[in-house]
Amino acid sequence: MVKHALLALVVAGLLYTVSPAAAQDNGSADQQSAPAGAPEHGRHHFDPAKRTEMLTKQLKLNSDQQAKVLDILKSQQSQMESLRSDTSTSQDDRRSKMMEIHKTTNDQIRALLDSNQQKKWDAMQSQHEQWQGHHHEGQAPTGGDSSQPQ
Repeated sequence: MVKHALLALVVAGLLYTVSPAAAQDNGSADQQSAPAGAPEHGRHHFDPAKRTEMLTKQLKLNSDQQAKVLDILKSQQSQMESLRSDTSTSQDDRRSKMMEIHKTTNDQIRALLDSNQQKKWDAMQSQHEQWQGHHHEGQAPTGGDSSQPQ
């Protein structure tokens, strides 16, 4: 059950980082009002401190690892927010850069882990990728990436 909750949080995090198109289409007024509705699907679930706490429980991180993971996640959050507010970059470029940031973040976190933690991390990532692939197939079976804006 804990694995399912973790998977849901990780997937929600990716969906949040990969959906700048929806936020852009809603306009900046909706982005500013987002914190009011945040507890259900917004930034609340992707708070670096909460994600670090979740990873600490799942991977049994020590205090040094916790501090480093928190720094990595704060950096990721900052980079993602900068990208979201960059209106000069095309949607596809932003999405691509967000995927790069996410991969870099995952690689940095994995590098901090011992071999047992890495096995758990890899399993978590594998589950996430399987779920994400299945989710995207059901949501947009014909080239969903280019038809994201609604």
